[in-house]
Amino acid sequence: MKINENYKALAGNYLFSEIGKRVAAYSAAHPEKEIIRLGIGDVTQPLAAPVVEALKAASEEMGKAETFRGYGPDQGYDFLREAVQAEYALRGVSLDIDEIFIGDGAKSDSGNILDLFDTDNTVLVPDPVYPAYVDTNTMAGRRIIYAAATRADGFLPLPDSTVQADIIYICSPNNPTGAAYTKDALSAWVDYANRLGAVLLFDAAYERFITDPDVPHSIFEVEGAKECAIEFCSLSKTAGFTGTRCSYTIVPMALRRGGLSLNKMWLRRQTTKYNGAPYIVQRAAAAVFTPAGREATRQAIDYYRANAAVIAHALDEAGVWYCGGKNSPYIWMQCPGGLSSWDFFDVLLDKANVVGTPGAGFGTQGEGYFRLTAFGSAEKTRAAAQRLKETIAAL
Repeated sequence: MKINENYKALAGNYLFSEIGKRVAAYSAAHPEKEIIRLGIGDVTQPLAAPVVEALKAASEEMGKAETFRGYGPDQGYDFLREAVQAEYALRGVSLDIDEIFIGDGAKSDSGNILDLFDTDNTVLVPDPVYPAYVDTNTMAGRRIIYAAATRADGFLPLPDSTVQADIIYICSPNNPTGAAYTKDALSAWVDYANRLGAVLLFDAAYERFITDPDVPHSIFEVEGAKECAIEFCSLSKTAGFTGTRCSYTIVPMALRRGGLSLNKMWLRRQTTKYNGAPYIVQRAAAAVFTPAGREATRQAIDYYRANAAVIAHALDEAGVWYCGGKNSPYIWMQCPGGLSSWDFFDVLLDKANVVGTPGAGFGTQGEGYFRLTAFGSAEKTRAAAQRLKETIAAL
């Protein structure tokens, strides 16, 4: 028996597990302290009323013989796929319904999609980057190279024509930096992928936060993307489904590599390894795309946007450089006083009782930076912003 020794190459602790351990140790030593968490990007606003009503109604259906449902369709129920199809049409993107696959999370699908690709592929990811992109490929033993994202380029690197890659990850708006690509910049990545014959894996999990009209909500707003890109989108952050779990992945019919259709390959993979999101969850997800659902979820997004503005204002007053916040729930700040990202984590936890995420956990280029999230309550976000400003002033 042989194990997958690629696991030896993984970092000893997953970033958020390490944060959890440090916070737990501090809380045990200082039980009287109120800790405000601006670290892990979990939402705090409840599910919208139309979503809850749909959950209730679907649950009632499951309790009656005449409306009970067992295994659902492999790609998801048509009522939800048609709702997603209509949502893309609002952005001017025409999709065949068979290009839409319903899943239980963008994190799951962005890792599972790797079943389609040989391990003898070179993977290009931005640095800093969401750790799951790197870890899932490390587990498979693929070669990983990095596109350095720095303050000089606004943490939005463009393709380097001298670099050869087979699989390319792009997240826009980005996690962790909050920076978002314009259409022209995404066109450069699409052209690059098509020129190389690479596949571009596009994470659009935060698209609902976009306010800039020049920032695409979908990679398929860019000409040529259907020949090279797969898109993942989740309802976790846009509709509060972090605990409810539902997402959708778009695999275009036009995307072919090695003489095979990646759409058909993904369908085959899913029918073999996945039984679909629950019926009641898919009914709840469909409610997100109704007029009432859109309005209710817009209010939640606006709530988080307001939180981001509060944090940004505090950093402005503290004279600290940052990016993100405008099109994203994440703010990426430079650590003050020349502190390393983990040192600033400890200072902020000890002096302000505020938890953020060290940039070093997202890659080598993240050292010296720090991620804050806008997913807390308005009251606690205001308190955390004030504590943050006071702590920076005391350094």
